[in-house]
Amino acid sequence: MPLKLSSPPSRICVLRLSALGDACHVLPVIRTLQHQWPEAKITWIIGKNEARLMSLVSDVEFITFDKRHGVREYFRLRKLLKSRRFDLLLHMQLAIRASLLSSLVRAPIKVGFDRERARELQWLFTTHRIAPRAREHVLDSFYGFAEFLGVHDRIMRWDIPLPNEAHAYAARIIDDSRPTLVVSPCSSHERRNWRVERYAAVIEHAVRGHGLRVVLCGGPSATEKAYGRAIERLASVPVINQIGKDTLPEFLALLAKANIVISPDAGPAHLANSVGTPVIGLYAATNPERSGPYFSRQWCVNKYDEAARRFLGRPAEELAWHTKIERKGVMDLITSQDVNRKLDEFMRKRTRLPRRTASVRG
Repeated sequence: MPLKLSSPPSRICVLRLSALGDACHVLPVIRTLQHQWPEAKITWIIGKNEARLMSLVSDVEFITFDKRHGVREYFRLRKLLKSRRFDLLLHMQLAIRASLLSSLVRAPIKVGFDRERARELQWLFTTHRIAPRAREHVLDSFYGFAEFLGVHDRIMRWDIPLPNEAHAYAARIIDDSRPTLVVSPCSSHERRNWRVERYAAVIEHAVRGHGLRVVLCGGPSATEKAYGRAIERLASVPVINQIGKDTLPEFLALLAKANIVISPDAGPAHLANSVGTPVIGLYAATNPERSGPYFSRQWCVNKYDEAARRFLGRPAEELAWHTKIERKGVMDLITSQDVNRKLDEFMRKRTRLPRRTASVRG
């Protein structure tokens, strides 16, 4: 049953620390709550990395949590939150570190997931639980919190305000004379990464078969930079390698200007979704129906069921919904031809999702 509030909440705390993709799923829920209760002040306790982008949103207060500082960070937030009071807490993360942090938030109503989904003892740290649901996308599960509060309209709006410098960066890399494919090749989970030679084969097909300009993007880690160099070396067509050369706002502006993105299950797939850029997602280790780019699931190469049968001996429908099949070789189930077919289909239709961001700060 939905929670019956005696009056509109004036102070709402949202707790979701990570990851970047999930932060993208939280933001439209916050937009929905702001639409329902425009006078409410919303505070979001968020991870430090995710805050590098989300803190550009000016009508939400952000409190950052840096897990690298360990126990000291809990003491810091305890001091910060000691005098704060909220009408309710939306506890949207299952990790035990987040639940320990939730105990520092002073609120009479603390809403978490239903008992079935409240892993890592989350249910011990909440006073109320959202309605049980099964086999739904992560974004839909977050909307369960709004629905528990009696808010059923969905405002699917991200509109992260980007600085002029970010748009200028994107304009330097991408012009409008040719369509552009952005390839973000890496996930932070190694077993979700695809082979570099297969990326190179797809890039060659994109350039020779469709006349696309190709831009490689990613973070500054040694793994991502090595991927970029290897793809450049193997591809026999021009590639613009921007891996490790941009900030998160610049990266988002670049995704907004692209025509299509290729990515494994990682934050960039969801960032692209938030700006209306279609994504060819590479999914074998994880289930795109649960964690794929929300508006681009039809473009995903989905080998999750095949992976379940080969590595776990059961069809995907028999697995727990959150099961990950991060096994050695699982991404080899996806061939270059699989991705090329999706790209060919997309280029025939040349569809684009509605723009959801790209406003300019100024």
